[in-house]
Amino acid sequence: MGSAVTLLEAALRAVAALAAFLVLPLLVGQAEHKVMAHMQGRLGPMYAGGFHGWAQLVADGVKFLQKEDVTPAAADRWVFRLAPAVALVPYLLALALVPVHPGLAAVDVPGSVLLVLAATSVGALGTLMAGWSSANKYSLIGGLRAAAQLVSYELPLVLAVASVALAGGSLSLVALADAWSPWWLLWQLPGAVVFLVAGAAELQRPPFDMPVADAELVMGAWTEYTGLRFAFFLLAEYAGIVVVSLLFAVLWLGGWHGPVPDALGWLWTLLKGLAVALVVVWVRVAWPRLREDQLQRLAWLWLVPLALAQLVLTGTGVVLGW
Repeated sequence: MGSAVTLLEAALRAVAALAAFLVLPLLVGQAEHKVMAHMQGRLGPMYAGGFHGWAQLVADGVKFLQKEDVTPAAADRWVFRLAPAVALVPYLLALALVPVHPGLAAVDVPGSVLLVLAATSVGALGTLMAGWSSANKYSLIGGLRAAAQLVSYELPLVLAVASVALAGGSLSLVALADAWSPWWLLWQLPGAVVFLVAGAAELQRPPFDMPVADAELVMGAWTEYTGLRFAFFLLAEYAGIVVVSLLFAVLWLGGWHGPVPDALGWLWTLLKGLAVALVVVWVRVAWPRLREDQLQRLAWLWLVPLALAQLVLTGTGVVLGW
């Protein structure tokens, strides 16, 4: 009976993680449509279906379903078709590892921080595969830009998370959230800024969207993709926003700790994650795209030294017992 209950619990956790993976990215995408419409005065997305343009997301989904799935004749077919899944599935694993409340994670392992970082890194490989396999020079350049961006911003992102892990004395997300205190809002603030900037760059979000810069590279590594395969890349981007936002909420904002009853801590985590996701959307609207050289300069001359300084500060604080 005990093993049956364990299997049932595992199945329920897996279904819950899958449901969250299918719902939360769509909610973030819908919110981005509406926030951008308000900030930029776009009237179109506010009218589809009536109240506040609620049917815009449905219309977009129907549009993608109706489009023909085309594979270029010169493309590496297996890699070309596999790339959207490689871009999407790792974020499902990462989301399953992020706890929204103690005991409310599909998978709870001691080294969950390392697994989440590893999964999000694998997700960026889908863009590289798409660029390499498309037999298109614009896609290839987009893939190479994505590779350079991945190498540049992975280091400051990992260093920022390492600072929090050092401060909390654990590699478990649950333990780090429990070790959090309001003092971290000041003590770990430089690392939080580094993580948020590097996370947006890892997701190739504006203003760090040089690999998919439409004015230069058509759509970069995604140029040859149509229909649902293209939609999977978009879904992977929004799933990445969800993962980065929830991870930020757990590590830097205390996760489920807040002015609500303990039983509703999961709601507090989701609200914090939503606030971070709205900041990511705001950055897209408010900042122009960087040049490729500016992208690299920001990573190596600013974010990496700042992350190292944060790590030294945290190490000093841990030794002195702050």
